[in-house]
Amino acid sequence: MNRLSPTLAILLMLTASTGTHAQVRTPTRTSTCAALKAFVAQAGKAVLASSEREYEMVYRDGGACQQDQTSAPAYEPTSDVPACFVGWRCKQRNSDSGVN
Repeated sequence: MNRLSPTLAILLMLTASTGTHAQVRTPTRTSTCAALKAFVAQAGKAVLASSEREYEMVYRDGGACQQDQTSAPAYEPTSDVPACFVGWRCKQRNSDSGVN
């Protein structure tokens, strides 16, 4: 059985204890790729911050998106991988029908 690192365990507890009113932003650049993947998989969804101003919600799977959204792979910079696949993000579907 895999054991969680103390840092990852603390992040999971903080995320779980915040409720729906606030989301803890988990920094990506200080985590390893494997730890960040495990965190998203365990939590189901997480707000990941690659800097103080850049963050996004990432989901364990692409099925979490709303009807007017589509899923796209989420790659985040980590301490060991410049573009680590950590899960899925939702983005607005293109509604342009090409009709003027």
